[in-house]
Amino acid sequence: YFKMKILLIGPSECGKTVLASFLSDTTETIGADYSPTQGARILEFESQSLSNGNKKSACEVELWDCAGDFKFESCWPALVKDANGVVIVFNPDVPSHLKEIETWHSTFISSQGLQDAQCLLIAHHNPGSGAGTTRPPLAPQLNKLPLIHSILEEEPEDVRQEFHKYLGNVMRMLSENQEREEMSIIT
Repeated sequence: YFKMKILLIGPSECGKTVLASFLSDTTETIGADYSPTQGARILEFESQSLSNGNKKSACEVELWDCAGDFKFESCWPALVKDANGVVIVFNPDVPSHLKEIETWHSTFISSQGLQDAQCLLIAHHNPGSGAGTTRPPLAPQLNKLPLIHSILEEEPEDVRQEFHKYLGNVMRMLSENQEREEMSIIT
């Protein structure tokens, strides 16, 4: 039985909280008034039947909805501690977000030595933005990461499916690491 800590990070006002509530099924309302997250909000939920290679298994997920404001930078080391995966959310229609996510990437991913499979980019579009699904122009280190488009008003289930696929990948890595550790103890 696995427990995973996944961080949801990215610029202020890009939709992390809406997405976190949706993905963890704690949606109070989509489309409530915006109020910035202070520090972090932790949502716990159980993810059923993730495909972990050839077997399906359940997993407890801690989804950390992290504030996008740099004034909380002093909390970041605590947030990153023991994280198994990082999801960077951004609004592709806001040009400054494309630059800002490079900072999020270097702080939360490069410095932690996380592998690409443990990361996910979500291009979260505002309702009615007439969003395209082309890949936005990103820095090379971000271009290697899997990216999904999120338009919750139109295709919420696609987003949920992709997120579950991502959780499955993270869990597969965790179980492989665990098996490796167990083997090294035996040998």
